[in-house]
Formats: sequence, C-alpha cells, structure tokens
Amino acid sequence: MRGLVCGPKLAACGLVLSLWGVVMLSLLGIFFHIHSAVLIEDLPLIEDDFDPNANPPEKIYQVYNTVGTNCLIAAVVYLLCGAFSCCQIRLNRQKEYLVH
Repeated sequence: MRGLVCGPKLAACGLVLSLWGVVMLSLLGIFFHIHSAVLIEDLPLIEDDFDPNANPPEKIYQVYNTVGTNCLIAAVVYLLCGAFSCCQIRLNRQKEYLVH
C-alpha cells in the first residue's frame, strides 16, 4: 500500500507519544509565557542578565518568552508527528480491510 511507512503498533506508539508531547509542551509554553517563578531554574540565563545597571527583569522576561515560544513550536512539531501517526493508523486499517 502506498505511503505506508510503519506498522500498526509503531503508529499507535507514535500517536500516544505525540499526544503527550503536545500536552506537556503546550502547558510548558503557557507557563513560560506567564513567567512562572517555578521555572526560573530552567532558563538559560547568563551573568549579563543580572547586570545591576540594566533592567534585569526585562531581560529575564525576554528569556522566558523565548523559551515559551520554543516550547510551543516544539508542540506544533509533535502535533505534526501525531497527524502522521494517525494517517499511518488509518492506512494500516485500510490494508487490513483490503486483505480480509
């Protein structure tokens, strides 16, 4: 069958992992965008971000937003992988239907 790349078990596994990735990364992206204080340890901060002469909260908020955007982009990639897995599941079902 054309377009069939993986079997039914691998497609189902890919769909489950993709759904979990979308949920987890979407929530992380939202929490980074609202500047959750719990996630500050996960930010890639450098010494210049804590410069007393500049406006440190503004630099830190910019890093929060950048990381949040990256999480949301990764969630979209997982969503595309989930759509691919869903198509593979559908193709596997059509293959089973044609065989029987």
